[in-house]
Amino acid sequence: MSRGDMAKPLLGHGSTEGDPSLTPASGRTIGVLGSGDFARSLAIRLVCSGFKVVVGSRNPKRKASLFPSAAEVTFQAEAVKKTDVIFVAVFREHYSTLCDLADVLAGKILVDVSNNTEINHHKESNAEYLASLFPACTVVKGFNVVSAWTLQSGARDGNKQVLICSNNQEAKRTVAEIAQVMGFTPVDMGCLSSASEIENIPLRLLPAWKIPIFLALGLFLCFFTYNLIRQVIHPFIREQKNKFYKIPIEVVNTTLPCVSYVMLSLVYLPGVLAACSQLYYGTKYRRFPDWLDQWLQHRKQIGLLSFFCAALHAVYSLCLPMRRSHRYLLIETAVKQAMEKKMNIWVEEEVWRMEIYISVGIIALGLLSLLAITSLPSIANSLNWREFSFIQSSLGFTALVVSTLHTLTYGWSRAFDENQYKFYLPPTYTLTLLVPCTVIIARVIFSLPCIRHRLLRIRRGWEKGRYVKFVLPSATGEYSSGETSSNV
Repeated sequence: MSRGDMAKPLLGHGSTEGDPSLTPASGRTIGVLGSGDFARSLAIRLVCSGFKVVVGSRNPKRKASLFPSAAEVTFQAEAVKKTDVIFVAVFREHYSTLCDLADVLAGKILVDVSNNTEINHHKESNAEYLASLFPACTVVKGFNVVSAWTLQSGARDGNKQVLICSNNQEAKRTVAEIAQVMGFTPVDMGCLSSASEIENIPLRLLPAWKIPIFLALGLFLCFFTYNLIRQVIHPFIREQKNKFYKIPIEVVNTTLPCVSYVMLSLVYLPGVLAACSQLYYGTKYRRFPDWLDQWLQHRKQIGLLSFFCAALHAVYSLCLPMRRSHRYLLIETAVKQAMEKKMNIWVEEEVWRMEIYISVGIIALGLLSLLAITSLPSIANSLNWREFSFIQSSLGFTALVVSTLHTLTYGWSRAFDENQYKFYLPPTYTLTLLVPCTVIIARVIFSLPCIRHRLLRIRRGWEKGRYVKFVLPSATGEYSSGETSSNV
């Protein structure tokens, strides 16, 4: 990869012209100990950011071809002597191999970029262990949350944050300047004791998605079991009909929209509960319960999972006519109609129902797609707050209403047909309407002028029961002070 190609992602972001605070960092010599993938990516990015790079390797002749030509590849002792800032890009188990360089490393800044294979694998962090081996050095933890791919592709193609911690403020400032010149955003995480938490971050697998995923799986299992009883178990017990072939496609396809619809309503239900809490207590400064606070923070993930289930439902629905069972049933129905000499089987009501049902479903999926796209950081960052709020709140609520219409046209009048209550269980879609309809009714109530005005006042800082000073004249003509509640 050429230097020009590597520099492109940093144009307009990594330039140091006109920024005197970054001038000392740019152009300085940086050392890199190690010759692995991360060390090579780090050397490439440093070179393309205008730094002089000296790479220390135990086999410099064999490793030189792996690094850019502008970087000097030499023995570790020689590399350490030529710079005061050294990136230690070796694994924790190899730190002891650097002990022979202790005298040469004295007084230098060591940037530990390593990670573990397991969370809290060791009692002390890698950075603290490195500091214990080289007490004469200043150790800074940083760049471990940045991948080798991000280093090569540029800061705009990955997470721009570089988490930094150290016991030395000057060393942190130096590393922060280097990170800024490279196009990243340094974040001060405090003392070196924070290194354990920083090292655990890359090892966590989708930490913000655990609760939403378990929620989606729980809903899927509940609705799948319910539909299995109604569509497969009931005809098998009551009519001795084997319909287990419906499980892979039909039962799943009936379950997916239920999960998607309920998950979408769960995106807006916590906002309703938060508004009720604010109206009840008359203040916005009272902390929400932890469960509601967590719920509010996971709305984005819940919404994306709702879109995922809706998209799967659309694909499953398109594949329904492709099934062999569907063809057999279609032929069987045609033969029965021919034998009964039924020439006209057109049912006007059913035709209109299906046309409206499919049309509204397409609109709902389109709105969900728009919500999902604007949830992406690259898209969300290009929108101002009013635009983002309009799409996620107003259009999101519209998507919920349209999804409700989609569900109602699917059910039509079957909720009043006693044959639909198998094992005395109501149709599945009637259960899915409970939470969304509650949210819609609550949002309509909150839109009433008297309630909307009060809620707006609370969110602008007004509090129920807050006392204000006033002054009244006494009987003698003198003025005395008193207090009254602001909600009087």
